[in-house]
Amino acid sequence: MAKKLNLLVTGLSGVVGQALKPVLEERYNVSALSRSGVDGLPDGQVLKANIAEFDSIRPAFEGVDCVLNLAADGGMSSADGMDGGWDTMLENNIVGAYNVLEAARQAGVSRVILASSGATVNGYEREEPYSRLVATGPEDIPESWKMIDEFAEPKPVSIYGVTKLFGEDLGRYFALTTPLSVINLRISSCGPDDVPGAGRGQANWVSHRDLQQLAIKCIEAPADLKFDIFWATSNNKRGYRDNSHAKEVLGYAPQDGVR
Repeated sequence: MAKKLNLLVTGLSGVVGQALKPVLEERYNVSALSRSGVDGLPDGQVLKANIAEFDSIRPAFEGVDCVLNLAADGGMSSADGMDGGWDTMLENNIVGAYNVLEAARQAGVSRVILASSGATVNGYEREEPYSRLVATGPEDIPESWKMIDEFAEPKPVSIYGVTKLFGEDLGRYFALTTPLSVINLRISSCGPDDVPGAGRGQANWVSHRDLQQLAIKCIEAPADLKFDIFWATSNNKRGYRDNSHAKEVLGYAPQDGVR
C-alpha cells in the first residue's frame, strides 16, 4: 500500500476547512495549524499557533509533504467578513501567507496550496452584464457574456480582495525562486449548509463535493505543475467565473451547479 501523504492544513476549523475535512482525513495523514484547535483531531495532530508569528508555526511544517493554507481573515468565518480593517488583513492575509510559504520552503515541503478568493474580481459584479447575473429578484439573465478566467484583469473592491491578489503573486514568487510548487485556488461561494444562496450565490456557488474534488486534484497534481491559479466553482447557469482551466489542466469535473 502506498504511503499516505502528510498534509498540513491551516484554518481547518473554518467553513471551507470543515467542508473539506472528511475527505482529507480519509485520504491523507492530516495535521492542523490553528489558533484555537480543531474539533475531532487529537491534540498531537494540532499545533495551536498564529500564522502571523513565524517562530511559533515553524515546527508544524516538519515532515509535511503538502500544505493547504486556508487561514485568513475576511471569509465567512470572520466577524466582519470582507470588511475587516487593514491591520487584521495585513497580519493574517499578507504576513501570514508569507510565513506559511517561507516555513514550507525551510522545511522542504513539496507544494503549498493557497486559498485565494473570488473577491479578486468582485468589481466585475458592478458592471453589465455581470450585475444582472448576481442580482436577486426576477430572473433577467443576458443571452451571453464573456467569462472571467484566471488571467483576466483583477478587480478587487475590498482590501480583502487586494490581499488575496498579493497572496497569489507571493506564491508566484516562491514558485519561481524556490523548489516549492504553489497552487492558488480561488474559492467562490461555499457555505456551511452546502446550498447556494440568493443573488451572488446563484452565480458563484461551489458545492462541498466539487470543492473536495478540486482540492484533491490540486494536492495530487503532477510535481511539474509549478504554479497555477484555478477557479473553484460549480457549473452554474449564471456563472461568470470560468472553471475551464481547472477542467483542462487538472481534469476537474464538477458534479453540481445551480441550473
